[in-house]
Amino acid sequence: MFRNCPKNILQILIILIFNNILAQKEKTSPLLNEKTKDTISLPKAQKSEALEDIVRYKADNIRNDIPKKMSYLKKNAQVKYQDLQVNADYISIDWDKGTIFAQGKMDTLGKITSPVITMQGGKKYETDHFNYNYKTKRAIAYNARTEESEGVIVARKTKKYNDSVFFMKSGKYTTDDYFLKKKDSIPDYYMLASSIKLVKGKNSSQIITGPIQLFVEEVPTPLIMPFAILPFSDKRSAGILIPSFGERQDVGFFLNGIGYYQPLGEHFDLKILSDIYTKGSWGIRPEVHYSKKYRYNGSFQADFGTTVRGINGLANYSKTRTFRISWRHSQDQKANPFLNFSASVDIVSSKFYNNTINNNYIFNQNVLNSQQNSTISLTKRFLTLPVTITSTAGYSQNFSTGLANIRLPQMNVAINQFYLFTPKSGIRQGLLQNITVNTGLDFNNFVSVADGQMFKKEMWDNMQTGLKNNITLGTNTSIAKYFTFSIGANIYNGLTTKVLDRFYNPISNRVEDDMTNKISGFSYFSTSTSLQTTLYKTVVFKKGSAIQAIRHMVTPQVSFSYSPDFGTPGFGYFKNYYDANSNLITYSIFEKGIIGSPTSGMMGGVGFSIGNNLEMKIKSKSDSTGFKKIKIFETLNVSGNYNFAAKSHRWSPFSISGQTSLFNSKMNINTSLIVDPYEVVFTDGSDIGVRTENFGHFNIQGFNLQMTYPLSDQIFGKQEDLSKKYGTKGRVRNENYYFDDDNYAHYKQPWTLNVAANYAYSKSTSRFGNTIATIGLDGSIGLTPYWNITASTNYDFVTQQLAYTRIGFTRDQRSFTINFNWVPFGQYKVYDFFIGIKANILKDAVKYKDRSFTQPNANF
Repeated sequence: MFRNCPKNILQILIILIFNNILAQKEKTSPLLNEKTKDTISLPKAQKSEALEDIVRYKADNIRNDIPKKMSYLKKNAQVKYQDLQVNADYISIDWDKGTIFAQGKMDTLGKITSPVITMQGGKKYETDHFNYNYKTKRAIAYNARTEESEGVIVARKTKKYNDSVFFMKSGKYTTDDYFLKKKDSIPDYYMLASSIKLVKGKNSSQIITGPIQLFVEEVPTPLIMPFAILPFSDKRSAGILIPSFGERQDVGFFLNGIGYYQPLGEHFDLKILSDIYTKGSWGIRPEVHYSKKYRYNGSFQADFGTTVRGINGLANYSKTRTFRISWRHSQDQKANPFLNFSASVDIVSSKFYNNTINNNYIFNQNVLNSQQNSTISLTKRFLTLPVTITSTAGYSQNFSTGLANIRLPQMNVAINQFYLFTPKSGIRQGLLQNITVNTGLDFNNFVSVADGQMFKKEMWDNMQTGLKNNITLGTNTSIAKYFTFSIGANIYNGLTTKVLDRFYNPISNRVEDDMTNKISGFSYFSTSTSLQTTLYKTVVFKKGSAIQAIRHMVTPQVSFSYSPDFGTPGFGYFKNYYDANSNLITYSIFEKGIIGSPTSGMMGGVGFSIGNNLEMKIKSKSDSTGFKKIKIFETLNVSGNYNFAAKSHRWSPFSISGQTSLFNSKMNINTSLIVDPYEVVFTDGSDIGVRTENFGHFNIQGFNLQMTYPLSDQIFGKQEDLSKKYGTKGRVRNENYYFDDDNYAHYKQPWTLNVAANYAYSKSTSRFGNTIATIGLDGSIGLTPYWNITASTNYDFVTQQLAYTRIGFTRDQRSFTINFNWVPFGQYKVYDFFIGIKANILKDAVKYKDRSFTQPNANF
């Protein structure tokens, strides 16, 4: 045995030298590519097992062990087989078993510093270790990182069963954008499941888990579910609707908006929401939404609930049932340009908004509604006819009076404006060739009913039917080059099925109205002429002065209107009755009808109006031209009328209105003033005066002033570039911060404040008049890049009380959005707290609606 040792050693050395020579040739050759060494010569026994494709590989260091049928790749190793690509620091290939083993780059402590990157089917996977059998196409990976849609799964062990099915153990799923983009090594939240099955389809995939628990900042939460199904698809999918929670003073603590979402085919989906309160109130809100691209979209919504207030058995206890049914439908203009159908229907119980348990109506101020309107309309246009036909059905509820107005059906036939005469030359000149005609027909059925009379005999008995036609003629021409002369005429025709019979009832001691069934109609007309021009005056100041010029533009207009007296007995449009004091009172038999009423008394008056525009040009360093225009008054109009045919009070009240904008057109101011030229005399003890014929005693009948001013941080001062002023920028959730030399953080704090003020005074012939003075504030401020506060309120200076007030807080919590809304005082004192996931993929699986009432989709 010992005699053969030198011989055996010599054989071993020869083999080692031969293998070393082969290895040296591989190391010194260039990297393998598609046209060089990208395959390996296999023994005949292995060649008989044909592969489906060529195995291509490359690395900085390659060693082939032919006896063991192994290949070893080190540094920048890569293997490609069909659609699979593996990149790693170290890869070994067992040609006999058909397996590929890959390992990431390790440091001196054995920790993976650069993972194995596997790409297949357009998907990217990162693992510490990877085993793949290219014959069976099965794989096992350890600490694999799998990215799916907007999320990522990190599993301790992942087994690939085939190209569509993966099994994982101890898997963590998160949508943290920082973890997904590798800005942070630890996600701010994840869901941990002991077992996960990932199923991939052609256009979608989904995760099916066993028991799953939510972790926030690596702290386990009590939120544990026995299983979960998370879909990854562009298509809609079913999911739980996450509620908000909070407290409302009158009905207790609540969960608001908990429910379920279920898509129904390609064009429909269903939501079922519910509201639960600790004092016994509840509500359910089914919603069906439908949509067809380029055709139509809409929704059906219902809201049924019971509001419980107080304690059962005590005087303050109440239980109210409410309902709301809504339908919205809109048609895409591309669907049919000649036929359009739309609907906006809201039918609610009379006490719905006063007793709602859906807090969204409070935050959106729907609880202040005093009226609810519904409309369904169908509009038909024609390609060759200048006619538009519109049919509508309307329903209006007045919560103050308890009455509902129904218009069913209502039809309007409008004829497009046309010229009465056609010029021979093609250019219209003079009054005749410029005559335009506008006309149309209005057909209407109307009834006003109380709650208990809907679709009963009383409703049909009180219904009115009317037909109305209006013809408008107009023309204009230029006179002496600088004046515009216009002539117009209006003809009104009406037909109705009910007329008014008014009389004084001595038994009840009041005037009573009775609508009697009778087909009756009227016709009346009016004419008008006007003359208008425009005057300019510019005052130029000396060169170098701060004010360069002032321009005044005046637009005067004089008009004359005429209408005969249709109140004479010969027309039959008016009747008389004697009141309690035996005074003869005249009234129109069409007064309470639906087609209007003709005028009484001759009208032959002259009207005037003077429009003013005043602008100023000043020096400006901020403007590139060196000058800037300032509008002192955009409009300042004065108008009045004198009726020659009137027996008394021939002068009408004078109207003055103006509009301007200040501070670079940011602040808008609108004002109006009504002045009566006649004296109003008050008798002893009476607060209602009598308008006399004493002309020249001007008194204010009404005044209104409105001001809006949107303020923001961008208006005051220049926007500072923090990146230039401070060199150091924060990282990982501090990207919006810049740090100075003392490590103090600096960031932008955007803010807005919308101011709306209103002052109104109306007096008429009363002694004291009525005053309205309010100011409204609506604003927001970003305390930090991730904290935002919004608020709105109104203050009434007359009652000295704050009106409806809302306060909202929003927090961007990396993967979550936190909203807190609060109504601190008033009839409905409520706060609402909500946490929602920002990732779109989980908004579909675990659905929620952002409840921020001012900036619903902003990131702070």
